[in-house]
Formats: sequence, C-alpha cells, structure tokens
Amino acid sequence: MSKKTAFYLGFFVLLLGVFYLVLFWGTDLWRKKLPTVSNVKEFAFINQFGDTITNRTVTGKVHVVEFFFTTCTGICPKMNTNMAAIADDFANEDDFMILSHTVDPDTDSVARLKQYADSLKINGSRWMLLTGAKDKLYEAARKSYLLDDQNNNKEAIEDQFIHTQLFALVDKGGKVRGIYDGLNKKELAKLDEDIRLVLKERYDGPRFVNGIFQNSPN
Repeated sequence: MSKKTAFYLGFFVLLLGVFYLVLFWGTDLWRKKLPTVSNVKEFAFINQFGDTITNRTVTGKVHVVEFFFTTCTGICPKMNTNMAAIADDFANEDDFMILSHTVDPDTDSVARLKQYADSLKINGSRWMLLTGAKDKLYEAARKSYLLDDQNNNKEAIEDQFIHTQLFALVDKGGKVRGIYDGLNKKELAKLDEDIRLVLKERYDGPRFVNGIFQNSPN
C-alpha cells in the first residue's frame, strides 16, 4: 500500500469516526448500558407519612429498593446503615429515591415506620418506608424486583417471611437494572457506580410532578 493510499484510508476512517460521534452524541447509544433484569409491576403502598405511593410517584426517578422490618436486629440495621450512605451520596440528586418495604406489615404500621425513619434521620421526600397488604408486598419482592425466589410461596401468606439482604436498582422507566448484596462492600461500590450510570440515561417518558403527570423536559 502506498503512502498516499494509506493517508486517504486513514482520513476516511477518521471522517467516519467523526460522523458517528456527531450522529450519536447526546443520545444513550454510545454509553455503556446495564441489562434489564425485570419490569416493575403496578403497586400501591403507604409511606411513613400515610401517603399512597404508586408507580407514578417514582416515574422519572432512579431508585434503590430493599425489604426489611423495623424489629430486625440482624441484617436490617447493617443494610440501612449502608442505605443511609447511599442516601447521603445522592442527597443532591433530584432524580434519585430509595424505597424500603416492610416484610412485616402487621407490626410495621405507618406510625411505627415514621418513628423508625425519624430514628435514622431519614429525609422522607427522598427515602420512603412503605407498608401495605402482605401478599402485595411479597409479590413485589418476588415478581417485580426479584429479591426473593418466586417459588417461596407454597405456604399460606401469613406463614411466609422474606428476609433478604439484596437491593434492586430501578431506572426512571420502571425497569430493574441490577441486583446487589446490600452487605457486600464490592457490590455496594458497584451499585454506586451503576446508579450514576443509570442517572445519566436519557428518559423521554412522563414524570409525576406535584401530583400531575408531565412530559419529560429532556
């Protein structure tokens, strides 16, 4: 190959690279993307303030999900210490939330969740503790977030008990993008990295703002 041919070939490759850079700049096509693990099904639970929280409430927001109970003295305090660190890391990120679901709704009333949240000095607008019907909570854990084996439902619902240390990362469109061990430092570091990655993704769907669905400003 002559120097002239090599020059033109290199110039063509450079032009092609610039073309694709301009074409895809400002889109998500050039970014690293996490796979979709599952889609969150419709839900309606009650938070520590007595407000109903649904899919619409968190539409347009990246959120981390966990399941715990307030009387737990084993893994839950450690999980929520780690979750508090995540909350601090993203305290200034308007498009980020945490949803903590109780697995013991018979004990964890709205008032008890509020007391528990206050003890952790939780910012209730960014970190919501949720209660509701036990079967719906367990269905969400197993079928939406995949934080418990779906086959763990052979017993009557009153005899079932979920005790998991896993966290789920959900994107702005309600898709689960990763599952992490909430007690493992390496996985928590990966979760932090993945939250930042998903926050950068473009979202053109509706957002739920001040009780009203609005088109995304993006």
